[in-house]
Amino acid sequence: MGFSKALREAIAGNLAAFDRLQADEPGRAAAVALTLIGAGGQAAFVLTQRALHLRNHPGQFALPGGRIDPGETAEEAALRELEEEVGVALEAGAVLGLMDDYITRSGFSVTPVVVWADGADPEPNDQEVHAIFQIPITELDRDDAPRLTQIPQSDRPVLSMPLLGDFIHAPTAVFLYQFREVALRGNPTRVGHFDQPPFAWR
Repeated sequence: MGFSKALREAIAGNLAAFDRLQADEPGRAAAVALTLIGAGGQAAFVLTQRALHLRNHPGQFALPGGRIDPGETAEEAALRELEEEVGVALEAGAVLGLMDDYITRSGFSVTPVVVWADGADPEPNDQEVHAIFQIPITELDRDDAPRLTQIPQSDRPVLSMPLLGDFIHAPTAVFLYQFREVALRGNPTRVGHFDQPPFAWR
């Protein structure tokens, strides 16, 4: 799928038409940037692998993001974290829209912010990011995505997305799945009922 003005307009339109859900009790507020870039002329999103020395979730796949500082909006926090983690600095106009808040097992209320990064060349901040992946958004259309599994610790299905020869798990997988359904397909798909695997609960 080409990285084009038509794609940008379609995604922005789908997000604008989506009546997103905000957390009633936001708890610890955080934001992630689901960042769209051009990779060889194709539309791709930026996925990171967290630095291996981090205390929380080392080596896990994630979208750039973190806590929302006092006085910040979710959009501002997502753009700040995007610049801090992968060196991509964007203005507020790069934001295409927001998706549903997702409450993690660790107590964060995470707002996914979809941004358009024309001309971006991501570079990892070694203090936070071990590796950066530019994944074509067409990879989200696979027939085996998403994968839903049951675990004895929960009555909610755990959602995963097959990528990079592995499975990306919730919460990151939840953001990618809702992006596919809402932003790309225009479906009013909810994701709050999906759980995370136990290793991601802490």
